[in-house]
Amino acid sequence: MLHELSIRTRARNEMVDITADIREAVARSGVAEGICHVFVPHTTAGVTVNEKADPDVARDILDALSRLVPEGAGYRHAEGNSDAHVKSTLAGVSAFVPVRGGDAALGTWQAIFFCEFDGPRTRRCFVRVLGGGTTTDRDRR
Repeated sequence: MLHELSIRTRARNEMVDITADIREAVARSGVAEGICHVFVPHTTAGVTVNEKADPDVARDILDALSRLVPEGAGYRHAEGNSDAHVKSTLAGVSAFVPVRGGDAALGTWQAIFFCEFDGPRTRRCFVRVLGGGTTTDRDRR
């Protein structure tokens, strides 16, 4: 089953923690062991897995991307958001997270972030969980 998330961003460049939404989609899938694919169907947004414990990490990532790919740096694209397209390419539009024990198998400090580079907007994110056994199968063992 394909789950669709709606994400409302508040700034032009922002990292939104969507970990709880992903974990909910994994739980609803019933998959005990497998893989969770997160896909962002936008050309000016992305997804990444990184540290959540210190919010300065997300700010540092956004600051570094803005230094590497500054807004309004003489791009050819007429819409004025070429920097957002390049940042999306650098971040990537998909992530894979292992599913173990019916949950996203993230590291202690890891979170899944929706990366907005051309906001604020309402965006979509698709989540598909694939696996062999279900949590019901696990409970029967």
